[in-house]
Amino acid sequence: MQSKNDPNEGALILASTEGDGKAFETLYVRYMQAIYRYIFFRVGDEIQAEDLTEEVFVRAWEALPKYQHRKHPFSSWLYRIAHNLIIDYYRKKKPIPISNGLMRSHPNQAESLDYLVNRKQETQLLVDAIQQLSGLEQEIVLLRFVEGLSHKEIAAMVGRSQTSCRVILHRALKSLRSTLTELEGFA
Repeated sequence: MQSKNDPNEGALILASTEGDGKAFETLYVRYMQAIYRYIFFRVGDEIQAEDLTEEVFVRAWEALPKYQHRKHPFSSWLYRIAHNLIIDYYRKKKPIPISNGLMRSHPNQAESLDYLVNRKQETQLLVDAIQQLSGLEQEIVLLRFVEGLSHKEIAAMVGRSQTSCRVILHRALKSLRSTLTELEGFA
């Protein structure tokens, strides 16, 4: 994903606002994988994640004239659209699972079966522990550690202050540590 301060991005956004489909396609290519990954980890279904990702970019294209470039980075705006679509998705379907996509691994042939079994069990414990967090805690943990977003970007996405996001993240990590220690002796 490009830097939020990328001067080329501003030009692409301006051109897209004026109806330049090629400029918007460049933005799409730049952000599609990150948005897909974010959605997939929230909905846990590849086809649904693809559909929702497509919808994010359709809505972004339609709402582009309303986008305020100086207020929030474009990536944060896209994540906010994705977040709102995920909320709509779960209003229609419950409960909120965290994807077992965390459990997908691409082992090389040298890895032993024992290692893979242990890794899968540890990953499942982590998924179980994350599922015990509140929805906001889950979202902040995933945005920070799966998507690698900054505290500032996360704050813009979830509509909270950076300090509030840091506190929520700290509490979520403390809760995860405690839960994992209880579940299987993680230290």
